[in-house]
Amino acid sequence: MSALESWQKEMDSVFIYRVIAQVEKTPEKHALFKKLAADAEAQAQIWAKKLHVEGKAVPDFRPGLRTRLVAGLVRQFGARSVRAVLAAMKVRGMSVYTTVLTGHPLPKNAAEIGQRHRAAGGGNLRALVFGANDGLVSNAGLMLGVVGATGGNGEARAVVISGIAGLLAGAFSMASGEYVSVRSQRELFEYQIAAERDELEEYPEAEAAELATIYQARGLSLDDATHMAASIIKNPAYALDALAREELGLDPGQLGSPWGAAGASFVSFSLGALVPLLPFLLGRGPHALFASMGVTAVALFGIGAAISLFTGRSAWLGGLRMLLIGAAAAGATFLIGRLLDVTVS
Repeated sequence: MSALESWQKEMDSVFIYRVIAQVEKTPEKHALFKKLAADAEAQAQIWAKKLHVEGKAVPDFRPGLRTRLVAGLVRQFGARSVRAVLAAMKVRGMSVYTTVLTGHPLPKNAAEIGQRHRAAGGGNLRALVFGANDGLVSNAGLMLGVVGATGGNGEARAVVISGIAGLLAGAFSMASGEYVSVRSQRELFEYQIAAERDELEEYPEAEAAELATIYQARGLSLDDATHMAASIIKNPAYALDALAREELGLDPGQLGSPWGAAGASFVSFSLGALVPLLPFLLGRGPHALFASMGVTAVALFGIGAAISLFTGRSAWLGGLRMLLIGAAAAGATFLIGRLLDVTVS
């Protein structure tokens, strides 16, 4: 990135920080973003001096189109509502919003940086459960729709073909969508963290001052915040981790693998979609249909009970709710299939 581009980026940040400070009603947050605006302006001056050294003039500042659009969103909805957009623009201080939601406490020393966010795979387990639920409900609904469209007699060949097609189409769709989503998010995070690394090397004192400002806004005294920030900045690994978390609201250890996410989505959706299909692969006639409905009902109840692990609610109520939702979806597709059969006939 050239000195001119870096200067423009910092000045865009100054503009955004001042807008956030204007709309922020909380005194601590107002002071935080006002201070961040001043810090960003000081960093912009560093790049302005480099431009002078290179013999280039510093242009008059004009906020970019994206900056103006984001500023308009902040004025309309507030910074908390658009914090994901602000984080994508590498606007610092977003952790003062996200920590309110997650209850993330301040570290007591540099060694605690990066320890509070290390999840034990709970997010992956949650994704697997919901992926299996998507496959189960969508494929059961598709197959019952075909049963309804074939006059209710459940022609085995048509049902099996639709079930296999639904499984493959849904699994590949889920996998590709998850890959693109995680890949895009990872690229954004990697870009932001790399930019933070460059700034840490370029002006560590300014980064320490910004980190201290954030800690102060979150409840530490000026002396404690300054001391903690200074001790963290001394260690580049701790410093980059802390800056990514506290300034950008990112967890460097939780970027995720696009291929892993795609594979998990493919497998979980396929397993769920296989449940209503399996009886038709093993048997024929009305018995296969009834067996499919039975195992699907049991699986729906089991998934609903598993989801209760993430909600803290009763497993029986969670299972019953999912069973009713799945039954309603399957019943609706069956009736639509019957309507199509009558209409086409």
